[in-house]
Amino acid sequence: LLTLQVNAQTRQRTALNHTATHLLQAALRQVLGDHVKQAGSLVTPDRLRFDFTHFSPLTPEEIDQVEEIVNSRIRQNIEVCVSFIPYREAIQRGAMALFGEKYGDIVRLVQVGEVSAELCGGTHTRRSGDIGLFKIIAETGVAAGVRRIEAVTGEEAWKAIKREERELRTIATALKARPGEVAEKVHRLIKE
Repeated sequence: LLTLQVNAQTRQRTALNHTATHLLQAALRQVLGDHVKQAGSLVTPDRLRFDFTHFSPLTPEEIDQVEEIVNSRIRQNIEVCVSFIPYREAIQRGAMALFGEKYGDIVRLVQVGEVSAELCGGTHTRRSGDIGLFKIIAETGVAAGVRRIEAVTGEEAWKAIKREERELRTIATALKARPGEVAEKVHRLIKE
């Protein structure tokens, strides 16, 4: 006798990161252009990693813009719909499919409102608002023409922000500065 049991907490945290990955890809395409295509991904309960085609590093402004778009869509609390439909119909609806992936006649389409439509077999949230918060923690190059974003969601995103706040407070204390004065004091020290 074999009994299977899903760890609900692990599955939910994975779902947050997976739905956020779909929102991330849509935001990257909006900010950088339609040439952006998924080149790999990793979704775990703790974080997400998304590799995509793009020819140059993202600027800090582009990273901020992508983060803002994803978090805006989270706040909109968009319904996530899953349906099983014929492959041709999914493609006609604008679904993104992975290049080189083989699909059957009937596919699983995951749609986040009008924002994202992808062929996907993974676990997802019921609404975008379930994600809570999205935070990019790294953007790097992994190969010629391929960039990587690592990000966290939900409680892990909140923890990442709290770590940054603690570090800023530590720096501010060392410089005897208020948090709003830190950059100015650092620039002055570098000049000296």
